[in-house]
Amino acid sequence: MKRRLSIVCILALTLLVGCGKKDQQPSSDGNSKVSAKNILITYFTFPETDGSDTSSSASRIVLDNKVIGSTEYMAQMIQENTSGELFKIETVQEYPGTHEPLVEQASKEKEESARPVLKQEVKDFADYDTIFIGYPNWWGDMPMPLYSFLETYDFSGKTIIPFNSHGGSGLSNTIDTIKKLEPSATVIENALTLPRNDVNESKDEIIKWLNNLGLKK
Repeated sequence: MKRRLSIVCILALTLLVGCGKKDQQPSSDGNSKVSAKNILITYFTFPETDGSDTSSSASRIVLDNKVIGSTEYMAQMIQENTSGELFKIETVQEYPGTHEPLVEQASKEKEESARPVLKQEVKDFADYDTIFIGYPNWWGDMPMPLYSFLETYDFSGKTIIPFNSHGGSGLSNTIDTIKKLEPSATVIENALTLPRNDVNESKDEIIKWLNNLGLKK
């Protein structure tokens, strides 16, 4: 009789522990390596035509006689050194190409909590398990198109790896913002953040970062 009771107790405890693990929410991870089969590298970029150095602006890099944004350069380096697919986050509306008008529009969108309409969608988003998300730091925050993007898709169970460029503000509070927007995803706190003036010489640093994540191919 006692033996039967012990067996029943053990089974009940096993079921309870198993259920507890199943119900746990994904957590942020700053150190462990990422295991990924399907990687998507998304980014928002907007190179200014007048190349300003003001910290609230988007930046630009001239690469092979082509002007690209700093986050686009970072995304390309990530794509070259992983097995990921690239996706550029674009909006239906056009942004001013010069610094001052762009800064003003970015500020206005932030004040209004705007959600710019996205131009295209990611095909087969559900098939990806690890999502890189790149953005410049605009006014100590992500550009508002990033909010549109994060609110468009279901990131449940996925791993989000942020990366950004900045003019002195680093990541600001964007990691916490992403975690709030996507509570059912695992957000890697070991994000890559680079001063925009250093981005064009950052290849080795990007590769080192990917190695630390266990994603360098």
